[in-house]
Amino acid sequence: MSRLNIQILYKTLFFILVSSQISIAQQGNIKVEQDAKLPQLLEKRIDMSKNNELGERFKIQLYYGNNQKASNTITSFRSKFGEWPSEVVYETPNYKVWVGNFRNKLEADRALLKIKEQFPSAFIFKPERG
Repeated sequence: MSRLNIQILYKTLFFILVSSQISIAQQGNIKVEQDAKLPQLLEKRIDMSKNNELGERFKIQLYYGNNQKASNTITSFRSKFGEWPSEVVYETPNYKVWVGNFRNKLEADRALLKIKEQFPSAFIFKPERG
């Protein structure tokens, strides 16, 4: 073996020895301390999320304008699509027809594809919390 090969061999062995010692030294125990109320808070958040009390949902708006057309729009929607909740919401000066209560944008997008066939101006939005 040449002198260069022997040096490379020694360096490689040294590197392996050092790195194995470092990896052995990385073992240890982790202790997690948490407040006793944390599980209760997590459970409450899950319940609030299920009941839509957090406002982290998506809706589809079908119409905004006067009251009569909003009533006609929601009646038409309910006769064609019974699977999603719908409501007329008044925000000065317009009445708005809102549909659904979707957990994520993907669910809302799937519904929008079906709804747009009958209501082409429909769009997805996330209501402001208030």
